[in-house]
Amino acid sequence: MFCIMNPGKYGKYGGKFAPEVLMHAIDELEKSMEEAFADKAFWEEFEGLCREYAGRPTPLYHAKNFSEKIGAKVFLKREDLLHGGAHKLNNTLGQALLAKRMGKTRIIAETGAGQHGVATAIVGAMLGIPVEVYMGEEDIERQKLNVFRMRLLGAKVIPVSSGSKTLKDAINESIRDWISNVESTYYLFGTVAGMHPYPLMVRRFQSVIGTETRKQFNEKEGVLPDYVVACVGGGSNALGIFSGFIEDRDVALIAVEAGGEGVSTGKHGASLAEGENGVFHGMYTKILQNEYGQIETSYSIAAGLDYPGVGPELAHLAETGRVKVANATDSEALEAFKVLSELEGIIPALESAHALGYLLSHMNDFKSDDTIILNLSGRGDKDIYAVAKYFNILEEF
Repeated sequence: MFCIMNPGKYGKYGGKFAPEVLMHAIDELEKSMEEAFADKAFWEEFEGLCREYAGRPTPLYHAKNFSEKIGAKVFLKREDLLHGGAHKLNNTLGQALLAKRMGKTRIIAETGAGQHGVATAIVGAMLGIPVEVYMGEEDIERQKLNVFRMRLLGAKVIPVSSGSKTLKDAINESIRDWISNVESTYYLFGTVAGMHPYPLMVRRFQSVIGTETRKQFNEKEGVLPDYVVACVGGGSNALGIFSGFIEDRDVALIAVEAGGEGVSTGKHGASLAEGENGVFHGMYTKILQNEYGQIETSYSIAAGLDYPGVGPELAHLAETGRVKVANATDSEALEAFKVLSELEGIIPALESAHALGYLLSHMNDFKSDDTIILNLSGRGDKDIYAVAKYFNILEEF
């Protein structure tokens, strides 16, 4: 039996679609979140850790060489410089503090690219709370470095062999675990998706990106940017930076999904562009599904974009036209991976490389005086072997 409730709606998207056995835990989580959000001491602790532990604020960097290549003025929001190597720590710090506040003695998480798993392992080690991370076998194989990092940080990595053996299956197993251990366990969800209150909560913690970026850009340029661009899987890095500019209608927001081997091939992760409305992982949103409502297998060379759904707020923003939806293929992302590395000395995560790939493939769409902010959501150390394998140069490593 499922209980369906109304809070956390974004237009027609969002809500709570959850097994009845989970409703008490979800209600407890929502109540605890609301109390924490109203508590000045909670935010002081969170903001203090963001500064002194995570390394915020992260820089906003004018990438002059890449700008010359694009033919417009490009700024990179350097979330790759955050402790752990990606934007994920913003969210895990906040949720781990909430788990501690709730008296939970165990944290579980799902991960695709491994960065959310690493960020969860980091905060678990810091707060002294045991962490277990569910990860698809396919992702374990292509993200071996992050698996090692999680284990080094003291987390247990649990392989998932069901389904496509990727992120969606890791989420399924995490939910099953949570149902069985609701009293002791906190499920630290990694993106702005899932049942309410997760989309709201994760967005709130990630909004630090947009708040910082708006202030930094104003200090540098004295105006608003023309474009803000971010890659989208579930959507947390995108909503994180978009949140600083959503009300500014003159700022174009561009969400770049995984084009995979090409949208026409069916091997992609473009849920916003190609998905249909349905219920998935506790939310009503855009999902890749067949005519019978069965979830289709998504695909991307970037494990963090290999997800057949998207957060409900992004689905709403795309449907209303506030966010422009685009995609970049594997080959475009890989080319951008090389270009940024060679031009700026910055190795981007393959996820972020999709946003960079969009700029490279649409250079003619921009004018020389256009200003573009791109959220560089993570660094590419984790992807070196996947890239080497793609280019058949593994022997060099």
